Amino acid sequence: MNTNVVDFAREASTEISTHDEGLLPTLTGKLPGGMVMYVAHTPKASLDDVVRVAVKAQSVGFRASPHIVARRLPSEQALKDALRQLSDAGIERVLLVAGDLERPVGKFTSTLEVMDTGLLETSGIRRIGVAGHPEGHNSIRPAALLAALRYKQSFGVRTGIKVHIVTQFGFNPQAICAWDKRMTEQGIALPVHVGIAGPTPMHKLIKFALQCGVGASMHSLAKNMGAMGNLARLAATPDEMLLGLIRGRAEYSGSRLAQPHFYAFGGTVATATWLRAVADGSFTVQPDGRKFVVNA
Repeated sequence: MNTNVVDFAREASTEISTHDEGLLPTLTGKLPGGMVMYVAHTPKASLDDVVRVAVKAQSVGFRASPHIVARRLPSEQALKDALRQLSDAGIERVLLVAGDLERPVGKFTSTLEVMDTGLLETSGIRRIGVAGHPEGHNSIRPAALLAALRYKQSFGVRTGIKVHIVTQFGFNPQAICAWDKRMTEQGIALPVHVGIAGPTPMHKLIKFALQCGVGASMHSLAKNMGAMGNLARLAATPDEMLLGLIRGRAEYSGSRLAQPHFYAFGGTVATATWLRAVADGSFTVQPDGRKFVVNA
């Protein structure tokens, strides 16, 4: 099991926000060179901020993957300019998401509209991450989510751009593995980068889970912290999630779960330190195989 955990962790990506720009020198000493580093477009950041930090992350040795948020794009020209700057810096990947603004700042309301501009395939972008929702979405029907994934998959086939799914973080590895199987049965062959919350205090996890609309399981836990039945079927720590996902992949030979993606929730250095220890094999799995402890 230890070898499986190490191999899975070494394929991981993580993310920073534009506020973490000053931490990049520290992160280069904690994370391996060439790791994929997503740059989140948070509510108070501009597209220019995201591009600037992505370029800097790329320059210090990470493979930057900036968020392109459709509803935060001021215009098609702004998108074109951003993609040109990214390409000039050698950045070949982005995460393309719709965003949750009720009123878009420009004309784009969805990732499909961004794809339809033709700018992505002429910009030098070679890899695109798109959103996945194993526990569903608060405002989009399952059929619509599936149709969107099919459209994005066909976009990749048509353009030659490699498309992968990046899921929202979750706490139920069994549910994620079941979703993985359903997607494969529905003809979705895209590799999945599974979102996992990094080492984060429980009260913060609940706050971010409720803000991001993460499944009914976390809502139940938030309402009743003493409900041990709810807690028992959740993986509230990153080690539990990793082990649960590894078991699920082993049980399903057709699994598309390719690698983990760690959300830091402001604990950027703590997440990087934890992840490096796991990738180095510096941890001890408990006898029941459900948890492990990183060695200090």
